[in-house]
Amino acid sequence: MFFTLGSWHQLGCALHRAPEPVNLAWEMGGPLLQVEGLRTYFATRAGMMRAVDGVDLAVEQGRTLGLVGESGCGKTVTSLSVMRLIDAPGRIEPGSRIMFEGKDLATATEDELREVRGNEISMIFQEPMTSLNPVYTVGDQIAEAVRLHQGLGQRSALDRAIEMLKLVGIPSPERRVKDYPHQMSGGMRQRVMIAMALCCDPKLLIADEPTTALDVTIQAQILELMKELRDRLGMAIMLITHDLGVVAEMADEVAVMYAGRVVETGPVEAIFNSPQHPYTEALLQSIPVLGMTQAEPLRVIRGMVPSPTSWPAGCRFASRCDYATDRCREEDPPLFATDGQQRSACWLCEHGPRPTAVVT
Repeated sequence: MFFTLGSWHQLGCALHRAPEPVNLAWEMGGPLLQVEGLRTYFATRAGMMRAVDGVDLAVEQGRTLGLVGESGCGKTVTSLSVMRLIDAPGRIEPGSRIMFEGKDLATATEDELREVRGNEISMIFQEPMTSLNPVYTVGDQIAEAVRLHQGLGQRSALDRAIEMLKLVGIPSPERRVKDYPHQMSGGMRQRVMIAMALCCDPKLLIADEPTTALDVTIQAQILELMKELRDRLGMAIMLITHDLGVVAEMADEVAVMYAGRVVETGPVEAIFNSPQHPYTEALLQSIPVLGMTQAEPLRVIRGMVPSPTSWPAGCRFASRCDYATDRCREEDPPLFATDGQQRSACWLCEHGPRPTAVVT
């Protein structure tokens, strides 16, 4: 979709109002973002599609959470739900909690959301060419966001746009600020999207597949840029991707999604070294590695993801799992705490970590 000049108010905020009282638990060191029981459903001809069906996750201040899973698992819908950008026929179900700095965005008014979107929480969308308006210069688009969010004048906003283009490593920003999106490469457009997202110094950046469709050299540059800006600005990042290599490079914590739910969470080193959920284990085993010969078949996860209009009873991964039992097919497991900070939605982890949960 294209964002026109004038439509950015949907992602922006009004001028700052008097600060509201915040939750004391957050002031005492709670997560910057805490999502609890998030359910986002879409009414379709085939029935109610439960795209996100009970997601729990947390993003700590100054840290990066990698939200990972195969296509269709609900990662993007989760991120759009956090921003309250779900339009009809979709809706966030009652009882969902999206706590940001002690405020519940799930029940916030549109005026309250305008104060948060773009100003305190910003988002980088998957396709920079479709997120940038082709008939306005990149400088005008960044400057408009600054004017709406920060209340700056036109000249000051344009100066801020030049400053942001320089920050994200675009050469000759005084000249490139006058360019249109089609005059830039894919990597440059992605840097413009990052500049636009960061122009108001957000506390949380949601990056939805920020390196999709970029060649590997540009991918590495974009990821390094995001790490540098995170460390410099002290913001938190929710990084949405299906690429486990990107997660290993960028994330501090990982949340693995499958069939609309988070099935495992934990520190990135623990997840990669000792995955506790069979789905996480299968994902890691399916990654090609250097040194593989043609005689070694690539490991795949058998079967198909069930339909979100008719999730099965019990564990949703049971039909594809090598460890499934009758209980798995009948009872839905909660997230069990295993060693340290890891949690896994697997009955095998009911009494602690799985002893065989090591990727070879």
